[in-house]
Parts: sequence; structure tokens; C-alpha cells
Amino acid sequence: MHPSKRKGDAAEREIAGILTDLLGVDVKRALGAGRQDDIGDLHGIADVTAQVKSYRDIARAINDGLDDLDRQQANAGTIFGVVFVRRPGNRWIAVMDIERWATMYREAQA
Repeated sequence: MHPSKRKGDAAEREIAGILTDLLGVDVKRALGAGRQDDIGDLHGIADVTAQVKSYRDIARAINDGLDDLDRQQANAGTIFGVVFVRRPGNRWIAVMDIERWATMYREAQA
């Protein structure tokens, strides 16, 4: 297995564990990354498509993640989409564009 694939798989397992602890739901890695019908990196968060990026270049991670998320969220047909990006020091951040944020806000107000 290529080292970058191994690193990506480990990052997905790590954030799945963190989210499982924080949300109290069973979050797992999704299999089949890279397929045309790819629906994101994580399963178990209702109506959410999630992309996971762990690159040294944070700006590239965000850009690549949002680009991937557009296609994956369309494939999945979910309301919400988020990119989880690892920052230096192993801190995770959740990133979304303004349209996704506005959708989240509107739904939270309902």
C-alpha cells in the first residue's frame, strides 16, 4: 500500500473515532474512495457527506476537499456537507463553503 493511502486511511479512522465519541453515533470509514459514485469518506452521520483531508498544505487540503465534496454530496443526495482537515499539531477543523454553512444554519433554525 502506498504511504499516502495508508496516511489517508489512518486519518479517516481517527476522525471517525473522534466523531463517534463527540456525537454518540457509530461513524465509520466509507469504502470505495475514488469511484465515480463516491459518496464521501465517512458513514453514520445522518444526511451528511464528509470528506477527510490530512495534507501538510492546509490550503490545498481545503480546496481539494471542497472540490471533492461537490461531486460526492451530489452523488449522496445529502443536505449537509463538510470537509474535516487536520491542522498542524493534530487539531482537526471542519470546513464548509458559505452555501453549505447557510443551509446548516437555516435547518438548525427550523
